[in-house]
Amino acid sequence: MIQDMLTLGFDQIIEQLKEQAVSQAARRLLAETEPILNEGLCYARMEETTAARRVIENTGTPPLAETEGTDTGLTEALQGGMLLPAQLTSIARFCAAVRRLRRYLQNAQVHSAGIASWYTELPDLASLEDEIEHSVREEEVLDDASPALRNLRRQREHTEQGIREKLNQIIFHHKAELADNYITQRGGTFVLPVLKRFQNQFPGRVVDTSGKGSTVFMEPSAVQSMRQALDQLMIDIDTEERRILWELSDRVASQAEPLREAVRVMTDLDMLFARAKLSLEMDARPAELTAERRICLVNARHPLLDRQACVPLSLELAFPDSGIAVTGPNTGGKTVCLKTVGLLTLMAQCGLHIPCAEGTVIGMMDAVFCDIGDSQSISQNLSTFSGHMTNIIRILRHCSRDSLVLLDELGSGTDPAEGSGLAAAILEELLRRGCFFMVTTHDPQIKQWAEQTDQVVPGRMAFDRVSLKPLYHLELGKSGKSCAIEIARRLGMDEGLLSRAKLVAEHGPETIPEPVQHPMHIPSTRLQRLVRKTDSSFERFCMGDSVLLLPDKKNAIVYRPADDDGNVIIQLQGQKLTVRHNRLQLLVPASQLYPPDYDFSIIFDTVANRKAAHTMSRKFDPDAVIVIKEGKQNEE
Repeated sequence: MIQDMLTLGFDQIIEQLKEQAVSQAARRLLAETEPILNEGLCYARMEETTAARRVIENTGTPPLAETEGTDTGLTEALQGGMLLPAQLTSIARFCAAVRRLRRYLQNAQVHSAGIASWYTELPDLASLEDEIEHSVREEEVLDDASPALRNLRRQREHTEQGIREKLNQIIFHHKAELADNYITQRGGTFVLPVLKRFQNQFPGRVVDTSGKGSTVFMEPSAVQSMRQALDQLMIDIDTEERRILWELSDRVASQAEPLREAVRVMTDLDMLFARAKLSLEMDARPAELTAERRICLVNARHPLLDRQACVPLSLELAFPDSGIAVTGPNTGGKTVCLKTVGLLTLMAQCGLHIPCAEGTVIGMMDAVFCDIGDSQSISQNLSTFSGHMTNIIRILRHCSRDSLVLLDELGSGTDPAEGSGLAAAILEELLRRGCFFMVTTHDPQIKQWAEQTDQVVPGRMAFDRVSLKPLYHLELGKSGKSCAIEIARRLGMDEGLLSRAKLVAEHGPETIPEPVQHPMHIPSTRLQRLVRKTDSSFERFCMGDSVLLLPDKKNAIVYRPADDDGNVIIQLQGQKLTVRHNRLQLLVPASQLYPPDYDFSIIFDTVANRKAAHTMSRKFDPDAVIVIKEGKQNEE
């Protein structure tokens, strides 16, 4: 059914639902949302969504939090690892969110006892929160984490201050030897910038050198003992900080069960309130769920369309009826009608509110199947009709009495007569199985079948014939017309074509004479073709012309004038050759060499060939055959 859910746009609803969640864990779980087939569970999920929305409307948005950092930190702590200050801070923030959420749930008691009952499942993590916040913040361990750490850091500050004072004294007495009068650090060591030429005169050790090499950074001998004391203090401070972090990590590991339970509840509430927030965003409401064979939509809207522009849909399909056959104009909203029914059914069975009015009832289905849109598949070498049939065959193999089947433009895309027969057979099979179905069609035979068949309700999409605009409103009980000519007129088709179309539609193409003139203006082509020379832009010559063949400068006679490509056949020394016209130079035209009725076969044929031709003209001679090879004519 995944294919059908994608066709209906259910994946887009899930994406909107995921956007309402706070934590990554909740988003991952919401991505797996599927229709619930158990009536009790489905009803409970819908009630939870309704209660959560009521709490949000009266109490505000819940203080939910990301759980990813807590999960990761807890896992590392349980494996015996030392958590860093940033990880501990993340866990402390989660504990604070749990504390605020517990207070929020207590306040929700007035509006929903069910939502408030989650309070008892959320453990109290206030002591862990206090311990962490007392010791670490962001990336550092605080001085208040332990008296020893506070004392060590004070000693460090005192020692650093002593080093700076001593270095300032050295600067005062050695200005001439220094490149500049400032104190800097290299590798954690306090140094002074000394000119390289005074390196051997300055008491101390070289720690670093400048890029150009003109300055050396030296630690004066007078502060080396204090620096060694500072190094030891830094080691002691690091040891104490790590001791504190290990202690806090052990504390987190000891609270593994409460933390895991808090993560679970936080994730569950995140998903629950995500459904409620989506309801608020869509201006939706709970539909009444029933296990009976009934679908009743009251002013329902497609949840993915603009609510201001979307025309509400109302319909009812209930026992003993099993199907609705919808007809009407193209662009009239038939397909949107199908998708609305299917998508709202899926949403309701996931415990989601749907955009509708009070009185909407959704009967629970074991599956929703659909064949909507262009099912053409290039990769599988399927035409549009073949794609539709492949999909419908799949549907017929899996649909049951409790399924909802949605078929768009059933029987289209092939020969009308055969398409009508297939459509009728498919609908009869759906009736035999007893499943709910909705079908859209333009086929007049299917319209008639729907009107004459029990358990099938005809319907039409309303169309305003005055404004020539669809009203996007479903009317049950009557079949509609496709209004193709009216729609074509609204879209701007030529009136002459429309008049012709109306006559053919009413009387058939055989009884209506073709129009004398085409009713529409035919624009000139914009195709840019290659220009080919078909005029007399080059000399064509005539049979019998005396010409000079270049560059050989040999005399020849034209046997066949130039064709459209400029190729001329000449006779040169008894041989017939094809040459380009631009290689020939006219010497004497044939009109000046021969009389008008001159027989050119005297020039171009051999005596034997002319004799054979003369004989064949007088009587049939089976032994006389004229053969031309490589431009020469011989008798065989």
